[in-house]
Amino acid sequence: MAIKRVWIEPGCILCHMSEEGCPEVFHIPAQADTAMVREGVDYSKYEKQIRDTAAQCPVDVIKFE
Repeated sequence: MAIKRVWIEPGCILCHMSEEGCPEVFHIPAQADTAMVREGVDYSKYEKQIRDTAAQCPVDVIKFE
């Protein structure tokens, strides 16, 4: 099933894994306290990267449905 929604729950430790794993979807702005999900992205183009990045998150805060 295609990914329709991606978000980051509270608890992000800013390890930069999300941004390194899929910079097309995840971004860490300067002086941010959490990673962010980019707006307007077609998640279907990055499903494997999103799933892999979520699986590798050390604090399990990257979520998708």
